[in-house]
Amino acid sequence: MSKPAKSEAELVAMARAELNVHVDCPDGVVISVLRSGDSWEFRAGADETTAAKPGYPECVAMLVQIGDHLSKQYDVKG
Repeated sequence: MSKPAKSEAELVAMARAELNVHVDCPDGVVISVLRSGDSWEFRAGADETTAAKPGYPECVAMLVQIGDHLSKQYDVKG
């Protein structure tokens, strides 16, 4: 049985919504979807100033957990 598919934008929006509930991410964090074969995961990116802000490491760690959870539920469209 296949998983429902979401666009990258939909997945990123879902990740941002969950992040807002769990951690206080600094402004400027960029979330992207990295595909690998039939699977995918989130990647966080930020400039040096944003990465040095309080909460950035926690934000990235939570993003990994959210990605693990969502990748088991959804495929990426296209």
